[in-house]
Amino acid sequence: MTKQDTKQTARDRLLDAALVVIREKGYAAATVDDLCASAGVTKGAFFHHFRSKEDLAVAAADYWSQMTGALFAGAPYHRHNDPLDRVLAYVDFRRELLQGAVPEFTCLVGTMVQETYDSNPAIRLACDASISGHARTLEADIAEAMELHGVKGDWTAESLALFTQAALQGAFILAKAKESSEVAADMVDHLHRYIALLFARPDQATKTA
Repeated sequence: MTKQDTKQTARDRLLDAALVVIREKGYAAATVDDLCASAGVTKGAFFHHFRSKEDLAVAAADYWSQMTGALFAGAPYHRHNDPLDRVLAYVDFRRELLQGAVPEFTCLVGTMVQETYDSNPAIRLACDASISGHARTLEADIAEAMELHGVKGDWTAESLALFTQAALQGAFILAKAKESSEVAADMVDHLHRYIALLFARPDQATKTA
């Protein structure tokens, strides 16, 4: 999920580099030298645009949100008439994105927050804004599905939307632990089944991408 080209500014190249290098190495292991080498810029250019690696990481979280937000806004799952079908198709779309090597499909902000949640409040807050912001894009469909299908419980559209992100981040962790996209795909299939059963749609519980 990068858009690197010769017309980009040094700042944009550094942000694209952050998306690649941090997902490959982790935040702590990624050095300013690594980021500059990947972006093809000098250290002077780095510090012209960012005060520190932390400053870049915070900006990269917002950049990640912008790029992924555009991807999901144009995704085909929005075309379904039934809001529950939209939610399930969203989950299936997440499964389709599990392509390539593990760093290519795992989440930048999920990677960073696991390392920095206790040591770096600025990065933690930026990652929370990204993850929670994406979860909020699902809330309206979930709420509409609850009303349409007469589903009530001691949970809310907000909590289920956040749960989808918790399940996906857990799938990414397992993919890293096992060096396999297959285990992540299995976990996403379970998420699909769970939501279908939550809405009393057993016909959808066996449907996977």
